[in-house]
Amino acid sequence: MAITSANQLELLQTAEAVAREKMIDPGLVVEAMEESLARAAKSRYGSEMDIRVSIDRKTGRATFTRVRTVVADDELENYQAEMTVETAKQYLDDPKIGDTFVEEVPPVEMGRIAAQSAKQVILQKVREAERDRQYEEFKDRAGTIINGIVKREEYGNVIVDIGAGEAVLRRNEKIGRESYRPNDRIRVYIKDVRREVRGPQIFLSRTAPEFMAELFKMEVPEIYEGIIEIKAVARDPGSRAKIGVISYDSSIDPVGACVGMRGSRVQAVVNELQGEKIDIIPWNEDMPTFLVNALQPAEVSKVVLDEDAERIEVVVPEEQLSLAIGRRGQNVRLASQLTGLDIDIMTEEEESARRQAEFEERTKLFVDTLDLDEFFAQLLVAEGFTSLEEVAYVELDELTVIDGVDEDTAAELQARARDYIDAQNAKALENARALGVEDSLVGFDGLTPQMIEALANDGVKTLEDFATCADWELAGGWTVVDGARHKDDGVLEPFGVDLEEAQAMVMTARIQLGWVDPDDLVSDEEPEETAGETEEAQA
Repeated sequence: MAITSANQLELLQTAEAVAREKMIDPGLVVEAMEESLARAAKSRYGSEMDIRVSIDRKTGRATFTRVRTVVADDELENYQAEMTVETAKQYLDDPKIGDTFVEEVPPVEMGRIAAQSAKQVILQKVREAERDRQYEEFKDRAGTIINGIVKREEYGNVIVDIGAGEAVLRRNEKIGRESYRPNDRIRVYIKDVRREVRGPQIFLSRTAPEFMAELFKMEVPEIYEGIIEIKAVARDPGSRAKIGVISYDSSIDPVGACVGMRGSRVQAVVNELQGEKIDIIPWNEDMPTFLVNALQPAEVSKVVLDEDAERIEVVVPEEQLSLAIGRRGQNVRLASQLTGLDIDIMTEEEESARRQAEFEERTKLFVDTLDLDEFFAQLLVAEGFTSLEEVAYVELDELTVIDGVDEDTAAELQARARDYIDAQNAKALENARALGVEDSLVGFDGLTPQMIEALANDGVKTLEDFATCADWELAGGWTVVDGARHKDDGVLEPFGVDLEEAQAMVMTARIQLGWVDPDDLVSDEEPEETAGETEEAQA
C-alpha cells in the first residue's frame, strides 16, 4: 500500500471510525498509524535509521523524515542516526551536541508483510488506549454498586458485562449457591480495580460487607444524606448479618429508619441478598454496651472488657447460652466481627466457679507465703489484694482499713511479704547466673530478677541478646493466619510488660550498646509527631 493522495483522507476517516467505535481519542489512533508507518519505513531504509512519520491531522498527508542527532566524537555509535559536530557542519550553520538534522525522505510502499505489521501495531495501540480508558473510568468507582448483564460462566466464575468492558465475579464472592444464566441482570459491588498486563481487571463481589452497606445507602435516604451512619457490618453471606447504625439526629431512630414502614426498606435489601436475615443494631461508643446489643436476642448478665488483649468476656444465664452462641456459633461469630473483639461466652455458673477458683488460689498464696491463717488470707483477697507485691508496697492505711488489722499488724504483713519477695529475687538471680546470664543484663534498669531468669530460660543471656529481641517476642501479640487470630506468648508477658514498654526497653538497650544514636531517634520521631498533629487537626 502506498501513501498517495487517493488514500490520505482515508487514514483520518479510519482513525475517526476506530476511535468512535472504541470510545477513545482519535489522536491516539493517528499516533498508532504514525508508529506503524515509521516501523514499515525502517524495514525499507534500514532499522538503524531514525525514521519518523507525521500525519497531518487535517489533510491526512503522511510526511516521512530521517532524523540525525549531533553527538560527541567519543559517543558516536550509530552512523545512520548520529553524527559528529564536524560532520554536522555540512548541514547546520553552528552545530552543537544535541542538535538534530531533519530531512524528508520519499514515502515507502508497504508490501503485504509491512501492511500486516502496521495493522498489528495499530490494533495493539488501540487495545492499550481502550484499557487505559476503561481503567480511568472504573478506578474511582471501586466501592460502589453497579448493574451488569451475565455473559458467561467459567469454572464457577461469572463474567459480567458492565457496559464499558467485562468484570469477573469469582466463585467465592457469590452468595451461597447462586447460579446465573447468560443475559441475567445482576447487581454487584465493585470490590477492586487493578491495572494488569492484560488490561484492567475489575473484581466484583456480592459477599462483601460493604455490598450490604451500599444497598442500605440506596434504600435509606437518611444514610445517603449522612444523618444515619453505618458504623460496622458483619455477614455470613446468604444466611445472616448484623449491621451497627448510629443517628446524628436525636429525633430519628436509626433502627426504625433502616427497617422502614412495615419493613419495606430492610426487606428490599433482604430480597437482593437471597433472603439473608439482617439484625439492625444501635451503635454505641461504649464497646461493652454495643456488644450487649450485638448479641441480641440473647440476654447478657455481665461484660468484662480486656482492651489490651482485645478480648471481652460475656456472662449469660444458663438458659440463654445456646441463643447467645447461635447455630454453629453464628451469633457470637458475627458479634465478634462487628466489634473487632474476641468474645468468650460463659454461663453465670461457670463464671462463679472461676471466680471461686481464683479466690481460693489467691487465699492459698497468702497462706503459704505470709504464714497466715485461712480466714485472715481470705480477708486480704476480699479486700482486693491479688499479689504479694501489692501487700508489700501499698500504703499502710490501705491495710489498716481491714477489720482487725492495726498499724503493727500491717507493718508485720509488709515485712513478711518483702522478705519473701527478696528471697524469691535472690533465688531467681542465682538460677539466672547458673544459666550463664552476664552482668550487663543483670544491671539493666527495668528488669526484675524473675524477668532475667525467664529471659535466661529463653536463651537471652547478654545485653546484646536482649537488644536483638523484637517487642512482640517480649510482650506477646497476635498473628492473623487464614483470617483467624492466634496468640503469640511473650517471654515477659507474665510480668505485665506490654508492647510499648518492651519497645522502650529494647531501644534503651540498643542505645546503651551504641547501636542507635539517640539524636537520630529524636529526628526520626519528629515527622511522625507532626503527621499525628496533622491527622488530629483534620479530624
